[in-house]
Amino acid sequence: MKIILVMAITADGKIAKHKNHFPDWTSREDRAFFAEFSRKQKVVLMGGNTFKTFKNPLKDRLNVVFTNKKDTELYDNVLYVSGKPEDVVKKLEQQGHNSAVLGGGAHLNTQFLISGLIDEIFLTVEPIVFGQGISLFKDEFEVNLELIKTEKLNKNTVLLRYKVIK
Repeated sequence: MKIILVMAITADGKIAKHKNHFPDWTSREDRAFFAEFSRKQKVVLMGGNTFKTFKNPLKDRLNVVFTNKKDTELYDNVLYVSGKPEDVVKKLEQQGHNSAVLGGGAHLNTQFLISGLIDEIFLTVEPIVFGQGISLFKDEFEVNLELIKTEKLNKNTVLLRYKVIK
């Protein structure tokens, strides 16, 4: 299964100010890109805190939410999972899915990257600085990337597309 990490980051590499921060700081063009691209992949993988920042599940795609909580709301297009990312990916493949967007947060991004499951990383760099907050990844590790493409989404926002070198 092809996994593509798609995240908006600040110019200083933050994805949020804190765990409950809704990504309302991103541009209209970034939100449109994410919506269109994630609909094409049909599956969005995310952590429980990321899922909570949305008012509702993402429409027209399977929302796969990594959580250990048992008191979760039931939706037709939400699958709550726990365990190792590679086990969840294997189950999704068995269900016929061949690609997915990984939409955060930092802990889940790190688990997927360290496990070698991320094939590409798409970063929208927005013209804002938080100074402090949640970084794209947690922990210390090193992974090499190859720049595939750069694209201006608007006057101030850039989309960077990388291939993960495995």
